[in-house]
Amino acid sequence: MAKWQERAALLFKEEGLNKLQNANVLVVGLGGVGSFAAEFLARAGVGNMTIVDGDIVDITNINRQLPALHSTVGVPKVKIVGDRLLDINPELNLTRIEEFISPERAFEIVTPTYDYVLDCIDSLTPKINLILAAKRKRIKVISNMGAGGKYDVKKVMVKDISKTDVCPLAKNMRKRLKKEGINKGVKAVFSVEHPDTTSIKTTDGKNYKKSFYGTNSWMPALFGLHAAETVVKELLKK
Repeated sequence: MAKWQERAALLFKEEGLNKLQNANVLVVGLGGVGSFAAEFLARAGVGNMTIVDGDIVDITNINRQLPALHSTVGVPKVKIVGDRLLDINPELNLTRIEEFISPERAFEIVTPTYDYVLDCIDSLTPKINLILAAKRKRIKVISNMGAGGKYDVKKVMVKDISKTDVCPLAKNMRKRLKKEGINKGVKAVFSVEHPDTTSIKTTDGKNYKKSFYGTNSWMPALFGLHAAETVVKELLKK
């Protein structure tokens, strides 16, 4: 056990630390949700991780994303987050993939070597394909729904995708997954708070993203926390 894991060892015990050390997790999307989720996993002691994101830090990311600082604007998120994860755990077996995940690549990147897949993408089509790849390869997956346009931390929860409610993104996800023959079996982080529709802004549709809601500093991080907590707990039970 490394000295930095002393407090975790008291809680997880040696057996738990070994399970986490041997676990292999894929995190796709390193924005406000995925950057925090990846860090929580690394600090918990997950020993093998692949991070995927094709984006660079934008000035507008600073209000909510872990890698976003004035000094990092223009730098790839996989570099900043990856360097940070290795600074947390120098022995982490880390793979970085700097790209926006296409439907075809989702099925290439997701392999049976992973114990868990975290979908932290904020666009519908890539999310669907990542989940399909995980389900068809029998890998556990947790998908984060919409954190934008919301304030209330008490209304965030984790349930099966079939039991999600209120969230517009979750509704679209259920419809799309149903067409692919998937009605349940995907864990989802979501909020039952109605999003503030006055905060929405349309985009040029690049990278499958047609619009986005206004965001605050805490909701994306909270979604990432719930996702990481769910994964760590399940890895400990494995």
